[in-house]
Amino acid sequence: MSRSPRLTALACALLLAACTSAPPAAAASDTAPVGTGIPGGGIQADHLARHLSVLASDAFEGRAPTTEGERKTVDYISAQFVEAGLEPGGDAGGWTQAVTLERSVIEGPVTAQLHVGGATRALANGDDIAVETLRPGTGVDLSGTPLVFAGYGITAPELDWDDYAGLDVAGKVVVVLINDPDFERDTPGKFGGRALTWYGRWTYKYEEAAKRGAAGVLIVHETEPASYPWATVRNGRAGPQYDIVRDNAETHHLPMRGWMTREVAQQLFTDAGLDFDAEKRRAQIQGFKGGALGDATLDIAFKVKRDRVTSHNVVGVLPGASRPDETVILSGHWDSFGVGAPDDSGDAIINGAVDNATAIASMIELARVFAAGPRPARTLQFIALTAEENGLLGATYYAANPLRPLETTAAVLNMEMWSPDGETRDISSWGKGRVSLEGDLATAAAVDGRGWSPDPNLEAGLFYRADHFAFAQAGVPAITIGPGMDQLDGGVAGGTAARADYFAERYHQPGDAFDDSWDMAGPTADTRTVYRLAYTLANGEDWPAWDSDSEFSARRVTSDAARATPAK
Repeated sequence: MSRSPRLTALACALLLAACTSAPPAAAASDTAPVGTGIPGGGIQADHLARHLSVLASDAFEGRAPTTEGERKTVDYISAQFVEAGLEPGGDAGGWTQAVTLERSVIEGPVTAQLHVGGATRALANGDDIAVETLRPGTGVDLSGTPLVFAGYGITAPELDWDDYAGLDVAGKVVVVLINDPDFERDTPGKFGGRALTWYGRWTYKYEEAAKRGAAGVLIVHETEPASYPWATVRNGRAGPQYDIVRDNAETHHLPMRGWMTREVAQQLFTDAGLDFDAEKRRAQIQGFKGGALGDATLDIAFKVKRDRVTSHNVVGVLPGASRPDETVILSGHWDSFGVGAPDDSGDAIINGAVDNATAIASMIELARVFAAGPRPARTLQFIALTAEENGLLGATYYAANPLRPLETTAAVLNMEMWSPDGETRDISSWGKGRVSLEGDLATAAAVDGRGWSPDPNLEAGLFYRADHFAFAQAGVPAITIGPGMDQLDGGVAGGTAARADYFAERYHQPGDAFDDSWDMAGPTADTRTVYRLAYTLANGEDWPAWDSDSEFSARRVTSDAARATPAK
């Protein structure tokens, strides 16, 4: 997210959301004291701050999977679960679930040259491009590889849209645009407007090109449609890359994948005799035909060290009193990016305080207050997930290897990125979930005089960027809960400015560090709302459900049938 015309548009959207969804309530503390109805004295701000100060400290080295930082993180969370009063819910009666990952690390320099129109230009990894590979092998060595432009890189038969129509990309590097064709259109088209669809995600674009035998993909980065600056792209690819173990890794992954800056793309198109902005507009029209970028070719080579490593989800349970076989999951990811490139101050540790030590601190505090009170009817399962930043890998692994049956998992409440910028009148959830949990969240917020605001920034595609998505794909009703924007002191404008500043200056960067001056009123109120929701779900008899028009509804129907059929 940048401080650009988008900020103005986002502010308007947030203002509309706040005016229509969040009632003009008094501060939560005026309507319900912190401890009201919550065991153990309620959610305590000093507890949250203490956990944050530890998890986001330099001693934890940015909490990257498979590092010393992971060991310290897993040990800390496990110890806190013990102290809270949970029971171990991991493998073989332990506190962890082993998540086997394939790890790849670029060794040595990345050499890249772009040849077009008789001229050669060297490309610097991290500055001009940011590349990686997850395909089995010892490295990447592409020489004289033709470049082709495939618009947004989308094939959507149900929308009568195919950017690859008539285009042979086998053995070539495909240049594609980020997001989907509707993002910059004046009126909604085939993709329903500015809200990001699955087709706009970079993961989709890689998978689609791999199906066609491409040698690689370079996505053109633009801050507004990507929803984050180049620094986020660069830092995300500066360290080791991970994937779950796949039998089809050779065909699932491209030989090379990555991003290029808009400036590099503009020059490439110009040298190929094309106008980048004109080609982008053409790609937004149904019937677009891609093609070669003149005589442009790419040389790129780098070596990769690969090994198989084990990371861990941390799992604790509070067994249900009357229906222990039914489960409500509270989740959040513990990982950050470890040690990356130094920023202007020389700091290289990406501490991940907001993203996502805030959620882990809340999870630990929620474990404490639930264990301090009467046992809920359903079992509560607390999962601190690994490798979210590498593609929701811990959640994906758990969904494929559940420790408790997904058919009898009533809901997943995932938490992300509480804001330290002051308490808000509202709480939000990511994306348009089309699930009953959104209404349940609104009801829970109202207990403390708060409102629920739908995600005002659907174009960022946050629904596809958090761990709940892996559970949703398996059919389990799931949402990611995040902070609201309507600050008690500052209103929507204050919340908008604070959020924009965070994403521009600290998101996935060393600046995301804990500060003792943080205002913990916001995370405290948000954690309290999650408690209200989890309590209701854990003691209720209803089963949350997807809306009938949700792409996940049919999968849950299968689970419903399995749950309703007595075991033989």
